[in-house]
Amino acid sequence: MSLSAQLRNLALGVCAALLLAGTAAAAPPAATATRLQVDASAKGTPFPHFWEQMLGSGRASLALRDDYRKDLDAVHRATGVGYIRFHGILDHDVGLVQRDAQGKISYNFSYIDQIYDGLIEHGFKPFVELGFMPPEFTSNPAALQEFWYHPNVAPPKDYAEWDAMIGALAKHLVERYGIDEVASWYFEVWNEPNIGFWAGRPAQATYFTLYDHTVRALKAVNPRIRVGGPATAQAAWATDFLAHVHKNNVPVDFVSTHVYGDDTADNVFHTSEKIPRADMVCRSVDKVHKEIAASPYPHLPLIFSEYNASYANLPNVTDTVFMGPWLANTIRECAGKVEAMSYWSFSDVFEEQGVVRNPFYGGFGLIAANRIAKPAFNAFAILHKLGDRQLATKSDSALVTRRDDGTVIIALWNYAPPVGDTASYTPGKPAGAPKRFEIAVKNLPVAARATVWRVDETHGNAVAAFDRMGRPDSPSRAQIIQLREAGQLAAAESIDVHDGKFAIDVPVQGLVVVELR
Repeated sequence: MSLSAQLRNLALGVCAALLLAGTAAAAPPAATATRLQVDASAKGTPFPHFWEQMLGSGRASLALRDDYRKDLDAVHRATGVGYIRFHGILDHDVGLVQRDAQGKISYNFSYIDQIYDGLIEHGFKPFVELGFMPPEFTSNPAALQEFWYHPNVAPPKDYAEWDAMIGALAKHLVERYGIDEVASWYFEVWNEPNIGFWAGRPAQATYFTLYDHTVRALKAVNPRIRVGGPATAQAAWATDFLAHVHKNNVPVDFVSTHVYGDDTADNVFHTSEKIPRADMVCRSVDKVHKEIAASPYPHLPLIFSEYNASYANLPNVTDTVFMGPWLANTIRECAGKVEAMSYWSFSDVFEEQGVVRNPFYGGFGLIAANRIAKPAFNAFAILHKLGDRQLATKSDSALVTRRDDGTVIIALWNYAPPVGDTASYTPGKPAGAPKRFEIAVKNLPVAARATVWRVDETHGNAVAAFDRMGRPDSPSRAQIIQLREAGQLAAAESIDVHDGKFAIDVPVQGLVVVELR
């Protein structure tokens, strides 16, 4: 070999060595396994399924639609959710209030009956949000909220008319369904009066007036009717609200408020800190939980009647498998601090921003338009399998529970932030590596086996199929069938358990539920 060839080969060898060294330096370190020690016979603590007591939905009149009711059935089969909440039961399109040429008021309960009959016939109870202002009663016809259907958000011109309407509605409901049934519902006064859904000024004082009139009109029909508020955005007003009702001897049966994962610390806590999307909801729950405990009503139920990972339409958030770990972590952090939390919403039969034109636009629903299940729907379905007692674990990526029959159910997840955080979909893979869980369960029967359900990029994820189609605004009928199939919950797996021990890998943004039977 010539000297020039030797030098050339030496140079190539040095380059290769440098390249390999650079590759090794850039490679992520091997993931450390998360080890969980579980005692299947431990006493544990109560673990009510607070996250699946109630779900939100689009405005009231949508409950008359066939696709809305089919989505109701799908949710009920998967989760057993009990209550449905929506805006607009008093809006013009529901038709409750009429004023004739002589100014006389009359009521038409036809659509209200069809709406509530439909919920009950499909296995649900109403969580009655009393809003918005019937145009016949408004003090300001121009006070229209920005939603596509533009509800009126002004106070009533005459509170005597408002009180009479609320009393007539309550009386009608009791006569139609019976007080035992209606007493099992919830009645919430208005929606988010601290932001753009209430035109009274000053906002808090005028809302308190609305609340006082409403609760007294309802209780005059029957004191067993459950009423609460203030139904605020951003976990606001709980302390002031409870001080007001206590000072004025106004009835209250529960506290309700809302928060979203991308609400800011400035709006919720009046601080400048940066609270991650993974923690904002339960930080807010903890805040209001403590405010109730410090109030004259320390044992009042707390209901977060709206929450989600985002209040905006972010396709990389609410449409994707990101929601599996986000939901599981939210359940873990909020447990024991809240009576019920209502995911907003169960379906993208929804018109706040207008008629839905693309099934994956970042809508709030668990089910996309055209009855296509999203990953969040499948996450709800497998988290429904969790038991009613929580067993101790030190991991922030696991929930360990047990059913009354001794079955141990474990949720495991691999949280990573969404790929994109804008209204435009951002293709790509989330940062991070698969996570291995090594689990040892004491006092498990010798013959126990593990059944595993997964929601991740390749399991129960219709968005991946939608991406492969090129994200069409108007999928064909054949494409809709394909998307429905792709969105179905993946078949369960079975893995061996040896002496109570097993290991499982969870991909980035993956959620796994393991049943040990």
